[in-house]
Amino acid sequence: MSLQTDRTARDDDRILHDRLTGFLTEVELQGMEGVGAKLVDAAGGVDRLAEYKVMVAYGGGKDSTYVVAFVRAVQLHLALTRGTTFTMRVANMRHAGVPLAVMENIHRVYAALELLDDDRAELLTIDHTQVRPFRVDLPLPERLIEINRVDVLMNGHRSAGDGRPTFCNSCNLAVADFYGRAAWWQGGVDTVMTGDSRREQLLYSAWILRLAKDSGIDVEQCRRMGFRGLLTALRGIGDQYFRELFGDDEEAYLLEREVSTGDRDRDRQPDFISIYDLVSYRVDDHWDLIVDFLGFRFDDLAFSFTESDCANPTLMAHLRGLRAQYVEDRTYEAGVREYLELAETMMRKKEMPDRLIQLALSRYDSPAKIVERRAVSADYAENVFGLREESLVAMVFSPFTGEGERLARFVERCHPKHGDDVAALHRVLRGEEDGDGVGSWLESMSGLTLAQLRTLYRSSLVDFGSNATMMARVRAGDPHKAQVRTVDVRTGGPALELISGR
Repeated sequence: MSLQTDRTARDDDRILHDRLTGFLTEVELQGMEGVGAKLVDAAGGVDRLAEYKVMVAYGGGKDSTYVVAFVRAVQLHLALTRGTTFTMRVANMRHAGVPLAVMENIHRVYAALELLDDDRAELLTIDHTQVRPFRVDLPLPERLIEINRVDVLMNGHRSAGDGRPTFCNSCNLAVADFYGRAAWWQGGVDTVMTGDSRREQLLYSAWILRLAKDSGIDVEQCRRMGFRGLLTALRGIGDQYFRELFGDDEEAYLLEREVSTGDRDRDRQPDFISIYDLVSYRVDDHWDLIVDFLGFRFDDLAFSFTESDCANPTLMAHLRGLRAQYVEDRTYEAGVREYLELAETMMRKKEMPDRLIQLALSRYDSPAKIVERRAVSADYAENVFGLREESLVAMVFSPFTGEGERLARFVERCHPKHGDDVAALHRVLRGEEDGDGVGSWLESMSGLTLAQLRTLYRSSLVDFGSNATMMARVRAGDPHKAQVRTVDVRTGGPALELISGR
């Protein structure tokens, strides 16, 4: 054994036995050994293990943090017991809603697991089409921020700012694209390790294929193609979705948002191995591992209701408040409290520990704190997406869709000084005038170009009670929604409304 090999073995033993395994239960240690044996078989024997690559998709949240730690334990276990081990690819996807605090959490996790300087680890950050080595201070590409900003606005105007369509639909398609890029990058990986149960994977696949079939996509061909077929189905879904959003003529927009389906020249597709049945996903069961050892912090923005890797749910609550205040002539606080009802339902459904539920809700537990959160949300929207409050108010009002059906009321309610310009605004939005004057105001106020506003003008506000649009079909199968108690603005009486969020 060489000096370098001996030093590596000592380091592996120290990380695994002196630090990591002390946080794992006996069942989890047995699971570690079982997964290790499964990977040796999948690789074709110990002699081929060093050429084998295992990928973990790491969003930077609490659940995927545990998966990273578990796979690292398996990697070190094989190195110590078999004398060789696999390469571990950890890929994290970013979008504008991922704050710096998430990257700092990821960096602390990598440091605690001593992955940063281990040549058996590939640590990648994927920003849309850019694949780069992880660095905690890696700046987000300006183009990615612009894509996310436009998608939020266009989705939000079509859905009156409903949480999931506004922030998650485009993002979920981007996640599919991320898998297509991360799993096939530079020769690809052999296995993707996931924390999703086999049942969850099957249900998700069935939902995608059902959505694809309803959209006229050849799902039988997709089934025969395995994982790449699932990505192909998502590409077809995404193409229809974005054509409804931007129009058939915006080829540049459509191409930029196309879901990657992997490397067609590589016959072998990655296998999926779930660790779900081998571990517990209750955060309380791993609190010491995640918080004390790995240094995970539930930051003010990074931890937003059900999410610990995304700040956008904070904006979902903000939009609900703005809608109540400006569209329904109620109070901002009333709208936020309605969103909190949804958020608590979702958190309890996900069996989040009471300490995290209370932490999330305590940020809104007084009128003064709701005022503070409004300021935090406004700053975040402007700093991350470049959107001022007037653009968000326009979005929840959706005044441009349906040929400007709500435009006059929006102007009267929010911009009365333009009350005499409503007819001119309609002409500009129809494309009958070039847009000087009032057109420039529309662009500045909304955050969208005239071309995008005219697309909205020709589009309808999505009816979520119908399956006529891809957006409505996506939300119909999305479990992240619930009825909340609200007020019927026509009668003033109590009512229930189905809203979505995280």
